[in-house]
Amino acid sequence: MGNVDNTFNKIVNTEHLTTHFYDGMTLMFGGFGGVGTPPKLVDILLETGVKDLTLIGNDAGFPTIGIGKVVCTGKVKRLIASHIGSNPVAGQLMTDKKLEVEFSPQGTLAERIRAGGVGLGGILVDVGITSPIVTKNKQILSLAGREYILEPALTADLSIVYAKRADPYGNLVFDKSARNTNPLVAMAGTKTIVEVEEFVPLGHLDPEEVITPGVYVDYMIQSEGVNWSWVWEKTYGT
Repeated sequence: MGNVDNTFNKIVNTEHLTTHFYDGMTLMFGGFGGVGTPPKLVDILLETGVKDLTLIGNDAGFPTIGIGKVVCTGKVKRLIASHIGSNPVAGQLMTDKKLEVEFSPQGTLAERIRAGGVGLGGILVDVGITSPIVTKNKQILSLAGREYILEPALTADLSIVYAKRADPYGNLVFDKSARNTNPLVAMAGTKTIVEVEEFVPLGHLDPEEVITPGVYVDYMIQSEGVNWSWVWEKTYGT
């Protein structure tokens, strides 16, 4: 954090954050297969021991990577994601009826989160409209001679986000593919907590590179970096 002035009191320590995690909450996470998911915030969530969670995010991570570490504890009641194939534990929990999974096509999921973030009630899509599996228990609407599935918007009690750089107000810059779902998730939480790799003083971010404005950010913590390794890194040492 260096000499960055905490003008808006958004930069906090770990102890300040634990009260924001509680049993039965809906939590939204940024990232894609671990990349872009905040590692320290995931560990704080694990340390609180909260249960009966509803998680919303792109996927179930891997057993030792990203949100997968939380899924594997068995304390997640429901998961809304585009796929869970990278985490066999999630698949087993679903088969054993210990984890309810709602699958949403990746583009539809992203739009549902974006809709929640901007205050819409839902979106209309035709992805999967010919499949009774997809349309089960969903409302079908006709518009301009075409039929659409009404997909409800998604919001959360809390969103956790990973950013490359931030200023004290919470203006965020993301790194490469970590820009995936983090900007959308940052908008859709009642509260949003961000793990930041590097804090810079006000005025030190190029406005053109800011993806998430600070108005969406409630709290930030200093990241200690990614705390996991890919399988190929363990196998080949690269």
